[in-house]
Amino acid sequence: MAKEQDSLAARLRAGDHQAAVELVDCYHRQIYLLMRRMGHSRQVSEDLTQESFLQAWQHINQLRGDKALSSWIYRIAANVSNVYLRRHRGNEAADIDLAEMSEDNNSDVAVPEDLEQTAILKAAVLRLPEKLKQTIVLHYLQQLSISEAAQAIGVRNGTFKSRLSRALEALKKQLE
Repeated sequence: MAKEQDSLAARLRAGDHQAAVELVDCYHRQIYLLMRRMGHSRQVSEDLTQESFLQAWQHINQLRGDKALSSWIYRIAANVSNVYLRRHRGNEAADIDLAEMSEDNNSDVAVPEDLEQTAILKAAVLRLPEKLKQTIVLHYLQQLSISEAAQAIGVRNGTFKSRLSRALEALKKQLE
């Protein structure tokens, strides 16, 4: 997988349009879910996902060989989301679809109590400050490693761990 990503990254840097199509095919769903998990509506998530890939193509020269492609595209998406949130602060109501939020759940049958607890947790995550919400979403919902998530938002591993700890503590206080 790493060789495929390196090859895709090299082709992207060379301006290969087919590589751009492959990038979208590979990461579209993940970036869309990131936007939904950050609390954006379906339509805004679709728009921000599209904007993320447009930004990636426009700034392809910033993709360095030593950076993971996934971290790079997540970083762009996180920045696109942050810019949108700054511009539209308070204008967009959080919109969460529980099916999208918990798509990795392998259970075919949802227990009502589990859905209720999940809804409470998701609402608590949405109330976190943006930086803390990002850490929870990237690490737990997008399932990025600490290192990948830290690269995605452009901070050191220690900084990311600290934010993650603060986010978990804030969630704990909200849920008590």
